[in-house]
Amino acid sequence: MPIVAGIDVGTQSTKVICYDSEARKILATSQAPHELISRDDGSREQRAEWWITAMKSCFSSIDPKLKEKIAAIGVSGQQHGFVPLDAEGNVLYPVKLWNDTSTTEECDLITECAGGKPSLLEKEGNLILPGYTAPKILWFKRNEAELYKKLATILLPHDYINFWLTGETTMEYGDASGTALLDIRTRSWSKRMLACIDNDRDVEKLLPRLIEAHMPSGKVTLQAAKVLGIPAGIPVSSGGGDNMMGAIGTGTVTDGTLTMSLGTSGTIFGASNKPIIDPAGLLAAFCSSTGIWLPLLCTMNCTVASEVTRKLFEKGVVEFDKEAHQAPIGAEGVIMLPYFNGERTPNYPHGKGCLVGFDLHNMTERNISRAALESAIYGLKIGLDSFKELGYEAKEIRLIGGGAKSPVWRQMVADVCDLPVVVPTITEAAAFGGALQALWCLEHTEGRPTTIEAIVADHVILDRSAGCTPNNEAVRAYAKSYENYKKYVSTVEPIFS
Repeated sequence: MPIVAGIDVGTQSTKVICYDSEARKILATSQAPHELISRDDGSREQRAEWWITAMKSCFSSIDPKLKEKIAAIGVSGQQHGFVPLDAEGNVLYPVKLWNDTSTTEECDLITECAGGKPSLLEKEGNLILPGYTAPKILWFKRNEAELYKKLATILLPHDYINFWLTGETTMEYGDASGTALLDIRTRSWSKRMLACIDNDRDVEKLLPRLIEAHMPSGKVTLQAAKVLGIPAGIPVSSGGGDNMMGAIGTGTVTDGTLTMSLGTSGTIFGASNKPIIDPAGLLAAFCSSTGIWLPLLCTMNCTVASEVTRKLFEKGVVEFDKEAHQAPIGAEGVIMLPYFNGERTPNYPHGKGCLVGFDLHNMTERNISRAALESAIYGLKIGLDSFKELGYEAKEIRLIGGGAKSPVWRQMVADVCDLPVVVPTITEAAAFGGALQALWCLEHTEGRPTTIEAIVADHVILDRSAGCTPNNEAVRAYAKSYENYKKYVSTVEPIFS
């Protein structure tokens, strides 16, 4: 069986893995960091060429003999980013990212145009939130009018990497659903949403053709092959957003499975054979990158909370975890609202980080440290509650992301969510998902069609020895603290929404 490569273009870095599908092991991994442009208006941007530079750096560190054996590539990318191209394929403006909150006014304009939030949920299935792509396009139209006139193609981050590799512009349904321009029930572009962006121009002509998840986006060009040192002509799969690829990499491809990711952002998502629309609008009604649906909750601040707190107290990761673990569950009433980047769920684009619940006795380093950890999980517990309310029952949580490496955090997830936690043996779930989707694509292009479920069953292995089961006493204690947390969340709504 062949060697396939997975590329993950994340917020902080690009990662590349080479996976031997016969030996079922990763043969090489590499990583290169990205910069981030941040402004006080909530802007969070990157230059697309930084991703290419990082990808080149990653491939340059891989053994040339191994690169020559790569048979297919799959690309994962941070969701929702707006990559505007002119007619020659040049990027017109820095990429506004998923955590950019400068488009709140555009969100309101599109929502009003669409007839309000109930209408959006009824027809397209998703609200218009600052993280999504749609308001970024309208922002570009309103703030960069001359550049907007030159706009010829709208891509998402992983689509742009596919374009650089193949010269072809495509989009698949999973990442496309995160634009808020797709009717997720019919899996087709919403005419009225496109008209809300620009009623004088056919925005659909700016969007690339939609392809099914198992289809190739194109083949590696001679130029890209020469630059990266890989074979020309090998297929590049459709790819997908990082959460969609993470679902593949953790085996969340069949109805009822659930994954939680503890990274810069926090996500909880589950595979579903039918669209799941949350009437409260907390769960995003996304499509998957496997041909089904992937209802998902995303918070913009997850490991952000622990990282800024750890730096404040000048602690290493192990020291920080130890300090937090010494505080009791609930941190003696100290609660953190970790809205350092604003927040998407709840929809608090003007959010700021808060510490509340102090008295004369509980204002300690260990309580603040524990509150930082707990807040990230409480934010995702809101999503789990929504899944349960909609009749989606999960038997376990598959945990990925940087936070999954912490035993303290793993046990906390199990106790807060009252579910067993398991950890995949391959922790780079998004890049691994890209590699497995590439294998799926390769099988189809070579006339050996198979299912993504079969591929996942063969290649995704869960390390249950690193898992955790809920402790009943801890479950009860966290439940009380979580109710306290939700009171504070609702209290700050008038300030941050």
